[in-house]
Amino acid sequence: MKMLNIRSVGLSLTLEKGLPLGSGLGSSAASAAAAAVAVNEIFGGKLEVKDLVLAGLESEAKVSGYHADNIAPAIMGGFVLIRSYDPLELMSLKFPEGKELFFVLVSPDFEAPTKKMRAALPAEIGMPHHVWNCSQAGALVASVLQGDLVGLGQALSSDKIVEPKRAPLIPGMEEVKKAAMRAGAFGCTISGAGPTAVAVIDDEERGKEIGKSMVEAFSKEGNLKAVAMVKRLDRIGARLVGSVPTR
Repeated sequence: MKMLNIRSVGLSLTLEKGLPLGSGLGSSAASAAAAAVAVNEIFGGKLEVKDLVLAGLESEAKVSGYHADNIAPAIMGGFVLIRSYDPLELMSLKFPEGKELFFVLVSPDFEAPTKKMRAALPAEIGMPHHVWNCSQAGALVASVLQGDLVGLGQALSSDKIVEPKRAPLIPGMEEVKKAAMRAGAFGCTISGAGPTAVAVIDDEERGKEIGKSMVEAFSKEGNLKAVAMVKRLDRIGARLVGSVPTR
């Protein structure tokens, strides 16, 4: 509202949350994206996409830290590379049209506080792991642009810095990843800070079967109940889906 120079109007929002809280799925950013787009539309849609991301960043800074890795793709859609914050530089990575990408999201009934998961990370890393992870990040970007799901899966499954520290804190996670791969996923890792596990596949029905295998692994190996969702890559991002005209 400040960006739009709206100072004489009060506004309240009602939110229907579509994501579980504290799940590693960026639910706070989803709320911020919805709010930013809704308010912008109410007042004529004058703001640019980058402005909406900046507004969302202010919200994120209050609840989870000043980072755009959830809010930028939530608003812009698809894959987004954050090149820098000062100044904010965002690069949209176009996944090829005509190729399908589905995310198998399996959320266990387990609390993995972001603060605790961040504290598990090493303050310093060795050069070999640094080089390896940089290589995987490059491979991931290249795979997205090429629509190479095998390469994408391999890259996101190959982290040697974060996942090895966080996975042991989520009961059954290591076996869940193995179950996903055995069931045909191209790759599997922890979503955000966890506890949700995310696998990638190119077919929705196969994704449902992979999800079943992952839920079973959480139950058997981690003694945790879990729910699975299969979601298609959203190439558009947050947008107005309906409105009620004022009289």
